[in-house]
Amino acid sequence: MAATTLLYRPVNQQELDLIAALAWEAFPPRLPEQPIFYPVLNEEYATQISRDWNVPYYGVGYVVRFAVGAEYLKQFPVQNVGDQQHDELWVPAEELAVFNQHIEGLIEVIAEFRRS
Repeated sequence: MAATTLLYRPVNQQELDLIAALAWEAFPPRLPEQPIFYPVLNEEYATQISRDWNVPYYGVGYVVRFAVGAEYLKQFPVQNVGDQQHDELWVPAEELAVFNQHIEGLIEVIAEFRRS
């Protein structure tokens, strides 16, 4: 079995519903104003985005976890966008369909945050 890397993504309700509609096997296409798809490399960063940004803006935020073939991911250099833990991969939107084909197993919700 090929090695995989666990990735995380903070999502709002709308994106989660689209993932569910894709049987938890893929991410929906990006919108025209979204040129990249950015999974993050650690749960703490995904939690921070979901809790601190998505909840105030959308009222709810989720963190999803999924595995992708490690060899495939090597083509996407790690992008650090702030603090030491703020590492992302930048996948061009036009490559998301191929990226989705490299997801191993299902996308799973591992955290939910709501406005109190």
